[in-house]
Amino acid sequence: MSGMSQPQKPRPAISQADYQRLSEFRYLIRRFLEFSQVQAEDAGLTPRQHQALLAIKGFPGGGPVTVGDLAERLRIRHHSAVELVNRLSEAGLVARDQDKDDHRRVLLQLTERADDCLAELSAAHLDELSRIEPMLRRLLDRT
Repeated sequence: MSGMSQPQKPRPAISQADYQRLSEFRYLIRRFLEFSQVQAEDAGLTPRQHQALLAIKGFPGGGPVTVGDLAERLRIRHHSAVELVNRLSEAGLVARDQDKDDHRRVLLQLTERADDCLAELSAAHLDELSRIEPMLRRLLDRT
C-alpha cells in the first residue's frame, strides 16, 4: 500500500563492546590507509594512482580491465577514471590497447615500471597487514 508507513523492525541491542569493536575497526582501517598513503607518496605516486595500479593488477579473474571497470573498482565517475588513466599513461605506468574484438573498448595494462613499483608497494602493504591481522581477527571474531 503506497503512502502507509511500514512498521520498523526492532533494532537489535548494541552493547558498549559493539561500539568499541566498531570504533577499533575504523581506527585500524584509518591507520592502514594512512600507512598506504605514505608508502604511495614515498614511491612517487598519489594514493589514487596506487589504488588504480592495484585495481588493474588485482582485477578479479585477471582479465582485461577497461576504464569503466577501473571506475567501478575505485568507486569514481567514468570521466575521473579517464583523467586518472591519462595521468598514469603520461607517467609511463599504464598502456592502453584497443580491444581487438570491440574497437570501442580500451583495455588497460600495467607497464613493467608500474609492475615493479606495485610489487614493492604490495610487499610493504602485505607486511603491514600481517602486523594488524591479529587485531582485526579479534575484532571480527566477536567472541
